[in-house]
Amino acid sequence: MRIADSAGTTDAGRKRRRNEDSFVREPPLFAVADGMGGAQAGEVASRLAAAAFREFHEADELDPEERVAAIIQEANRRIYERARSDAQASGMGTTITAALVSDGSVAIGHVGDSRAYRLRGGKLEQLTEDHSLVADLVRSGRLTPEEADAHPQRSVITRALGTDLQVDVDTFTVEPEADDVFVLCSDGLTTMVDDEEIARTVANADSLEQATKALVKAANRAGGEDNITVVLFRLEGEPASIEDTAVAAPNGRGETDLEDTLSGLEAPAALAASPTAVLEREEDEETQAWGRPLDEEEPQRRPAKPPKRRRWGRRIFWSVLGLAFVLAVIAAAFWALSRANFIGADEDGNVVVYQGVPWELGGGIDLFRARYVSRLQAVQLAETERKSLFNHDLVSYDEARARLAPYEAEGVP
Repeated sequence: MRIADSAGTTDAGRKRRRNEDSFVREPPLFAVADGMGGAQAGEVASRLAAAAFREFHEADELDPEERVAAIIQEANRRIYERARSDAQASGMGTTITAALVSDGSVAIGHVGDSRAYRLRGGKLEQLTEDHSLVADLVRSGRLTPEEADAHPQRSVITRALGTDLQVDVDTFTVEPEADDVFVLCSDGLTTMVDDEEIARTVANADSLEQATKALVKAANRAGGEDNITVVLFRLEGEPASIEDTAVAAPNGRGETDLEDTLSGLEAPAALAASPTAVLEREEDEETQAWGRPLDEEEPQRRPAKPPKRRRWGRRIFWSVLGLAFVLAVIAAAFWALSRANFIGADEDGNVVVYQGVPWELGGGIDLFRARYVSRLQAVQLAETERKSLFNHDLVSYDEARARLAPYEAEGVP
């Protein structure tokens, strides 16, 4: 099994002026990194990870899975040491999803919520599991996949490079078939474009290069709320020549021939998005005739009874009383919920005590607000600790702070 073609594209998206993603396209090695952190720290972290994939060769003789894991650990070490030595880079990190093609197999290494997919026969299969807060809640049965897609904390990751000296890397090997296409991407694509559209876009493109650009444009049409990075490679059964390789860490918006995604930057997301494609259903060729056959004699109808005298006064009274009761119940519910609190994390990964309920109505309307932002990071917590804290139980503010106190004492300098 050999690599027949590959392509990679990155873009800042519509909402962010700086691109903190980086990607590697150096066959047989591919990777996508999505940086995080204040100022330019996220961009630094993702570039350090990409550089490790270019420069680190001490693991070249290891088995494919071990080699991928070793490179990721090296990237983690570089980011961690830079964050400790540079105050402006403190707290930075990055996701990483990498693939190594070797001897008829593909080894995958993964940390964070950037994803790896395999497209086979028109069907897209997600190979990696997100290391994120909502993914943990889905796996524990507390959220459905549909609820996770609209969850306000869906971007909070629970594992990243650079937060600790050692990182837990998920590695596995998949057995490919001829014409399989592998997709590595940041969450800027998957939060904007669903799996069916990704599969359709790649399958309909004339080349992988065209497919990467089409996917970026689709994400921007849907709102472009985050940086978007896509790397594709296709395998074939017979030897094939490989074109010049490329390694990219963006220094701006990515490919110059992409559409100007900064246009409409100030427009609301609802106006920037375009309607999704709707599959038209074919109508039946013959129209069904509903009702009674024409030749069947219709039974005689009984004359309608005259309506009883309506007592409008009594009906209005009970209607007003019922409406008042419903409004009172709603008001009481909102009063109670406004004093409810739950623990979660914000987009920067900080642990937060929110007031309200963890519901998002859409259009920027949330039923919660941040009441206390801790310096504790979600990635500093173990998986069992996150499950205990981020279970969305509604508690008083004092109880929420009390739950956080022991973790802050250990993890906040």
